[in-house]
Amino acid sequence: MVDVVDDCLDDDEDENMNLVSDEVADVPQQDGKEKRRNLVGFWFLGLFNNFAYVIMLSAAHDLLRENAASGSENVTSGLQSLEDFEIKERDCNPVSTGTILLADILPTIIVKSIAPFLHIKENFKVIVVTILAAGSFIIVSFSDSNAVTYTGVVCASLSSGLGEVTFLSLSHKFEPVVISAWSSGTGGAGVIGAGSYALLTLIGVSPRTAVLLMLGVPLSMVVTFFVVLDPPQQRPSPRRLPGDRAPLVGNYESLYPRMEMREKLATVRGILHYMLPLGGVYFFEYLINQGLFELMYFPASSLTHSQQYRWYQLDYQLGVLISRSSLHFFKIKNIKLLALLQCCIFILCLVQSLYWVVPSIWVVFLVVGVEGLLGGAAYVNTFYRISVETEPQRKEFSLGIASLGDTLGICLAGFFSIALHNWICDIPVL
Repeated sequence: MVDVVDDCLDDDEDENMNLVSDEVADVPQQDGKEKRRNLVGFWFLGLFNNFAYVIMLSAAHDLLRENAASGSENVTSGLQSLEDFEIKERDCNPVSTGTILLADILPTIIVKSIAPFLHIKENFKVIVVTILAAGSFIIVSFSDSNAVTYTGVVCASLSSGLGEVTFLSLSHKFEPVVISAWSSGTGGAGVIGAGSYALLTLIGVSPRTAVLLMLGVPLSMVVTFFVVLDPPQQRPSPRRLPGDRAPLVGNYESLYPRMEMREKLATVRGILHYMLPLGGVYFFEYLINQGLFELMYFPASSLTHSQQYRWYQLDYQLGVLISRSSLHFFKIKNIKLLALLQCCIFILCLVQSLYWVVPSIWVVFLVVGVEGLLGGAAYVNTFYRISVETEPQRKEFSLGIASLGDTLGICLAGFFSIALHNWICDIPVL
């Protein structure tokens, strides 16, 4: 692990920082109050942007189960508890939660593939993100079928995807440390989102009512963007005369002209070594979450099957929050190693789903927590390295398009998780 951890005195890190010394000179040092204000702003933007996405995945098991139950007075045997079968059959939903994942991620791929190539005002994009997030909560809370539920999930996906591209691209106009704040906020979305949903349902609130209660989150994102953020002003670049007026951050194009399509495509090829390992980590991560979580069921536990699924999600999100907030303490260069470790976690969870060899649910909670740690570490370290290693004129586009890496990994996991779910559910309990 010594080779993995990248401390502040690492020679490679010093060289990478030198690559962007000219750009850092163009970004003014803010006083403590302004800096804290923007760190708080980006943390909450990360929280609010990912909230709808997290809620949809946390509620996936409940939503599919309710839709299946409402379609028939006699719920299929696959929805009955394992105790009723004397643990001879698996407690499986007729439809894998991977279908919710696909509805939650496919629109994101489209948005992340197109948005970085377009030049649209950030203010307009934030308004669209807000409307889509609010619409997702309303649609899902009043849905009575899988088709309507998927429509709401698609709105949440479009909101989260467009928001991530928008805010990551926006971060290049601030000090690089806001990347850490954003990443930590997205981790907070997991814990607060999954936690609030789990607690609400635990005290008796119905899943659809719990989703509807989240409507205040999109409004909070608008307030954070337009009120809390305080964009710094650019210093005059070396090419400007001392008496010239320094442009506002919004006029960043005056320092670096817009990239042509040819340059953008070349940039994509140049950052694949960041995107591919990140995609690998997220492929195994979501193959576990949406393919195996609902199958790692402990019949003897005091928690019901649905409760176990919710707390797995919360445990995972807690690991994500911790590692996405860890950038100030250590940095990791080898994202490929994280992908390999995530693959090992997947194998452990697969064995448990098939054979139930783990004697206690607390062991599974530990494994799921480590899974979250690996995923969060891959995310924050990938975007940090892009922020400090990419040429200034390519940074905005690179930060936006690189988020496509984890999204593609999640999408592949969605397809594989459905097949994996169906395969395991057809295997009798040994």
